[in-house]
Amino acid sequence: MRKVITAREAEELLRKGESAPADAILTPSARDLLTGRVKLTGQPGPRLAAAPAAGKKEPIVPDYEFKWTPGADPKTPAEIERFFNSPPIQALKQRICDMGRRIWAKNYVDGNGGNVTLRVGDNLVLCTPTLISKGFMTADDICLIDLDANQLAGTRKRTSEAKTHLAIMKAQPKAKACVHAHPPHATAFAVAGVVPPTCMIPEAEVFLGEIGYAKYETPGTPAVAEEVARVAVDHYSVLMENHGVIVWGKDVEDAYWKMENTDSYCQVIWIASQLNGGSLRSIGGDKLKDLIGLRKSLGMQDRREGLKECELCDNSDFRPGVICAVPARAEGESAGGGEKPDPQVEALVQQLTDQILKQLAAK
Repeated sequence: MRKVITAREAEELLRKGESAPADAILTPSARDLLTGRVKLTGQPGPRLAAAPAAGKKEPIVPDYEFKWTPGADPKTPAEIERFFNSPPIQALKQRICDMGRRIWAKNYVDGNGGNVTLRVGDNLVLCTPTLISKGFMTADDICLIDLDANQLAGTRKRTSEAKTHLAIMKAQPKAKACVHAHPPHATAFAVAGVVPPTCMIPEAEVFLGEIGYAKYETPGTPAVAEEVARVAVDHYSVLMENHGVIVWGKDVEDAYWKMENTDSYCQVIWIASQLNGGSLRSIGGDKLKDLIGLRKSLGMQDRREGLKECELCDNSDFRPGVICAVPARAEGESAGGGEKPDPQVEALVQQLTDQILKQLAAK
């Protein structure tokens, strides 16, 4: 099997002044490091390429979105197996593992928590397996499923929560990759039932947008898939009540970035809400309109595009701090929390008390 070179291994090659084997499969991040810097001849020793002449090449922004040919999905078991083990798919498997290590290293998952999916065809999706640490996956652990969650390839069983990812992909065609995790700050907002306010940080507005909130349903069930997909149609990042966060993007790293954006934003809002009496400064609706326009120019949709300026920064539902309240008592409930005492029992107790006091007084 051809060797897959990751970004970490590419950096080591550069440090040692070595080149990658000629038939190696490069992950996109590894290709970025090596292209134009190391000539992949398979010969030992450094192969530093000359800098491109001025004016000959325009600087680019790498695009990692996987583009398949519509209608060309493999059909037979043999075709599916060849596709699953092809160099481009092997590179994508490795990229999923790279993202798994990132969410694990950032403390966004513990134990076997979290999952990652990446769409690679009309009806084909790569996904992480169940019961595995996302920090220690290899390409051989990744599964291939269809949009109905039927497993097509892979030696390990797919995650049960893949159905939620697939529901998002069905409802939102732009969702090519999903990442689910439990980042501490964002999950705290989800447990508290608090949606972070908007109009606070320009970068968060451009690259993340408004954060959605999905009501709690049991993980892995059709109900949670339906609820999350409903919210995710208009939100790149969704807080899952009492559960965690799920994000989507055009490729697996794009989705991962939004997970970082979400947790970082929630952390900042949490800290800021403890300062200055909880009063947060807004950038204003007029400025937000500019940022929404910038999002649109970058190919990112925003459901707030048609709202009026006065509606764009409505954070009236965000009330930081602790709210203390005495819960209303149900009918028939006493102040102590129990049922009202039985009048006959009370009368008997009072009668016995009076008799005891009378006997004591006669002595």
